[in-house]
Amino acid sequence: MKGLILSGGKGTRLYPLTYTRAKQLIPVANKPVLFRVIEAIRDAGITEIGIVIGDTGDQIREAVGNGRRWGIKATYIEQPKPLGLAHAVKISRDFLGDDRFVMFLGDNVIQGGITKLVQEFSDHPEWNSQIVLTQVDHPEEYGVAELDEEGKIVRLIEKPSEPPSNLALVGIYMFDHHIFEATDAIEPSQRGELEITDAIQWLVDNGYIVYPYIHTGWWIDTGRPGDMLDANSLVLEELEPKIEGYVDRDSEVDSRVTIERGAEIINSVVRGPTIIGHDTRIINSYIGPFTSIYHHVTIENSELERCIVLEHSVIENIPSRIQDSLIGRHVTISRSPIKPKALKMTLGDHSKVGIL
Repeated sequence: MKGLILSGGKGTRLYPLTYTRAKQLIPVANKPVLFRVIEAIRDAGITEIGIVIGDTGDQIREAVGNGRRWGIKATYIEQPKPLGLAHAVKISRDFLGDDRFVMFLGDNVIQGGITKLVQEFSDHPEWNSQIVLTQVDHPEEYGVAELDEEGKIVRLIEKPSEPPSNLALVGIYMFDHHIFEATDAIEPSQRGELEITDAIQWLVDNGYIVYPYIHTGWWIDTGRPGDMLDANSLVLEELEPKIEGYVDRDSEVDSRVTIERGAEIINSVVRGPTIIGHDTRIINSYIGPFTSIYHHVTIENSELERCIVLEHSVIENIPSRIQDSLIGRHVTISRSPIKPKALKMTLGDHSKVGIL
């Protein structure tokens, strides 16, 4: 069995962070989302992984390399234009051959991995496809599946005004080689893309077996700043805390905090679940729960809570607490003369903000 990760797309919903960085490389709990996807596929026993790349392909290649660090072999498949998920499958045919495979969107975070899913599909060679579904509160905002009495897929509906169920497609799919018949048969949608929902519907309509896998844990599509913060909070709660950096005697660090090597906590309070990246310095500051500070960051005389701060940023002398914020790389936030009442922001790389 092989793996296929879709890592194209421009990530417009995460602007300005994704003007200069692939959305799949933004870290959750100090690990890029794409790396978590690779690990989930590898942990399911799959070591041949194709990665579909687009405009940000050079960044993906540089970050992942040949895949050896994870014990996998990475193959890159270029998608010149974002022409749909089914198009990404279609252009990956040379890599996939006749093998069964799992397709995983590279910006999704899912609890518990996919080992059980992969094993279930392997145990049922008569199944042609298996799609992951989960119950959601607002199914009208998703692709939704309708099941028959036997639990098989009847139809898929994209963002229905009257959803037939609350089971939404998660963005993880299992296929055998018959999916290529579907991708060759379907036509582009109104937005000019080959839709994976149309391809799966083609399989259903032509008598192939498409079976659902109901995921009961959490799942997040990290396409928006709020989603990134939610995913960060959930993953932080699952981390096993460890202290590898330096904490001075004047600091308070609770038992749910991870401090990576080379990091320094000086005269500060850090409350978890939180992670402080390597070679980061926290001085005279408060870092509240559900915060991830990446590597080589300096935070001094400031307070943060439920934030993600990317590498090489500096936050100093901020009079009010920063919360629910995504802060990019090489960002500088410093105090201006007039104190603010509240701060909430999403800042791209190389930003400089003077607080008024």
